[in-house]
Amino acid sequence: MRFRIDLKIFLFLIVFYFTKQLEIYILMIIFAIIHELAHLVAGILLGFKPDKLELIPVGLTVSFRVNLDDFMSKLHNGNKLILKEIIVALAGPLINILITIIAFFINIDYTEKLLIIYLNLLIAIFNLLPIYPLDGGRILKGILHIFLGRKKAQSFIYDISIVTNIVLTAIASIAILYLKNISIFIIILYLWCIVLRESIIYNKKMKLYEEVKNKLEGERLNDYSSK
Repeated sequence: MRFRIDLKIFLFLIVFYFTKQLEIYILMIIFAIIHELAHLVAGILLGFKPDKLELIPVGLTVSFRVNLDDFMSKLHNGNKLILKEIIVALAGPLINILITIIAFFINIDYTEKLLIIYLNLLIAIFNLLPIYPLDGGRILKGILHIFLGRKKAQSFIYDISIVTNIVLTAIASIAILYLKNISIFIIILYLWCIVLRESIIYNKKMKLYEEVKNKLEGERLNDYSSK
């Protein structure tokens, strides 16, 4: 299993240091890492093999390799693999919600309790946004895949991601104006970066798909002509 550190995390550390929010940011990273470890455990329990761990500005990300048995299961049993992926995506937000519930009932300093509840709810809600590749986007993509098929699911999820980001940007602009909080701007900027990156990857895949499709159709026409 490979491990990588995104160097942009140091930029985030500097920004939050000068905005006097470093302690909150570090605590958020800790809960975000717990969030990703829940994905990791769920994936291993469901038979996925971890491929890469990456420390990024909003926590830890984990990616899995799909083994041959799961691939064949997808071919023969339809949506079994997709359901597994949905469960893995749900595991992260669920652990943050569980921590929130536990923090609510345990006897600790009231300010610390509120901070723990706030950060875990923030991480859960943030990751459940219908933006791919966040957990909410993965869950929605899986559901669309089950009912509409892979190609339509990919097309719809990227459109939904962009529309959601536009709405969030409008709301964030008002929040930044009134709260004067640069961290909101950083989060929105980061969301646009991941959405645009995934859109570029998607467009490349669609272009390659069309090229292969046209090539295969051309070969079929040549075979038919030769006959």
